[in-house]
Amino acid sequence: MYHSSGNYEAFVRPRKPERADRTSAYIIGSGLAALSAAAFLVRDAYVDGCRVHIIEKDPVLGGACDGWKYEGLGYVMRGGREMDNHFECMWDLYRSIPSIENEGMSVLDEYYYLNKDDPNYSLMRATMNRGKDGRTDRKFNLSDKAQLEIMKLFFTPDEMLYDKTIEDVFSDEVLNSNFWLYWRTMFAFENWHSALEMKIYIKRYIHHVEGLPDFSALRFTKYNQYESMILPLQKYLENHGVDIITETKVTDIRFAIADGVKRAASITVEDKEGERTIELGDDDLLFITPGGCVENSTLGSQNSTAPYNPELKAGGGWDLWKRIAAQSDDFGHPEKFCSDPAKTTWMSATVTLMDDKVVPYIEKVAGRNPYSGRVVTGGIVTAKDSSWLLSWTFNRQPQFREQRKNELVGWIYGLFPFVEGDYVKKRMCDCTGKEIAMEWLYHIGVPAEDIPEIAENSCNTIPCMMPYITAFFMPRSFGDRPNVVPDGAVNFAFIGQFAETERDTIFTTEYSIRTGMEAVYTLMDIDRGVPEVWGSVFDVRDLVHASVALRDGAKLTDMDLGLKEKLAMKEALKRIHGSDIEKLLKKYGAI
Repeated sequence: MYHSSGNYEAFVRPRKPERADRTSAYIIGSGLAALSAAAFLVRDAYVDGCRVHIIEKDPVLGGACDGWKYEGLGYVMRGGREMDNHFECMWDLYRSIPSIENEGMSVLDEYYYLNKDDPNYSLMRATMNRGKDGRTDRKFNLSDKAQLEIMKLFFTPDEMLYDKTIEDVFSDEVLNSNFWLYWRTMFAFENWHSALEMKIYIKRYIHHVEGLPDFSALRFTKYNQYESMILPLQKYLENHGVDIITETKVTDIRFAIADGVKRAASITVEDKEGERTIELGDDDLLFITPGGCVENSTLGSQNSTAPYNPELKAGGGWDLWKRIAAQSDDFGHPEKFCSDPAKTTWMSATVTLMDDKVVPYIEKVAGRNPYSGRVVTGGIVTAKDSSWLLSWTFNRQPQFREQRKNELVGWIYGLFPFVEGDYVKKRMCDCTGKEIAMEWLYHIGVPAEDIPEIAENSCNTIPCMMPYITAFFMPRSFGDRPNVVPDGAVNFAFIGQFAETERDTIFTTEYSIRTGMEAVYTLMDIDRGVPEVWGSVFDVRDLVHASVALRDGAKLTDMDLGLKEKLAMKEALKRIHGSDIEKLLKKYGAI
């Protein structure tokens, strides 16, 4: 497997691998990484779909990319997906997946024109004092000291950041800024999460720094991610005869390891008929999704809480990874990610508005009509003075194809679920859906005397507790995540958010799809490059532009420098005078 860039081979059809006609594949899990691996096996490795087996423990495919209506409960979306125009592997895949709504179009076509005709941006990124403008004013408000801390992190070698937290590298100069408010709420980073992952994120999205304050950097699907992304991919696989096995757990995997060669030998599965073992032959490949960010997630209801259940049990993704990791140090260290759920938990809630009583308050904050079918909030709105650090969003409506015309479906999340609320005076984790709605209504400015009645009769709110939702952000070191294809592996690969691949960022759709693509291309020896991670971090234009954006447009020459540094700056400017470097710095507002 190798990486490529540019479009020389981006549109090339790979040659059929020599082993394609005799290969069978078993894929554990049905999240985006697993479904993508199946699609790449069919499309680029020419493996007959009937020999590709997806094994899923739940009745529905999609993993964390969910979104459906539960009978007797209501609409539920555990999370949402923010996407980038440079998700190279994702768009490579979805250019081949037919839309299920627009005949003759791919999912990429559909997505591209949706976001071109209705570009995303926020008119109010944050509020305070119960729905009033939070006065972030599209500014980062970073002091010179804070900017230098970010720059230092940017240039720190990875190995010096192993097992370090964000608090280890940033002072309050950063942590009390608008920059950190934007960052932590957009990506769900906590102060105790990985400094290494923070660095990788900054480098990966350096080309989008200017768009962070108003979300103009982002793009969204038309509907929830399950209907917009999973269903078209599932239909594509079904049309190619892929064998989809649901309500079946993989409880163990055994490996034969000798003389540096690692081979997956068998998998043990359990379904309603009992337990059985599948022996893996020379032409069988295995793709493993270790861990799981939505494992042990639970739902409440309008009038009940979502239970907090962090205890890991046999048959889940974490238990399976622990069994695998015990067989080789090359298979990662799951305990680094799942041993402290208090640091990996947050809660979300899906709110369905059944009449228009809340609409004026949404409209006041969003600056848009939520019934228009176009962008509404343009991403999350954060109540910056919320003790839960509550954020909420209404994306384009409808979010579900079957939504009634007068219904609006939105999403709420709290980064601090174990803290008492400002209105309900209860911890978020102890709140029913109605009580979460009350706290949200309070923070968007609904009069206090109206809140209980509106939360009861105009909102149907379903809370969701997720003990491991940000497990992949926990501080880590080299080897804690297994390589997509570990050294010496001949017939298996790891895919998804807990597999290790170069330069990309977890908690993204791109990461899932990239690991699936790299796994298939490596094991099947496909003669085509996997698109490399977008190289903006190596583009001097993006670096200069981001530097100016982080300074809220102030020139580098305006920094508060000591006499020695001022003289050095003056000498540097003198040396580049009349050069292309000077022209470049002026073009992007650095000098």
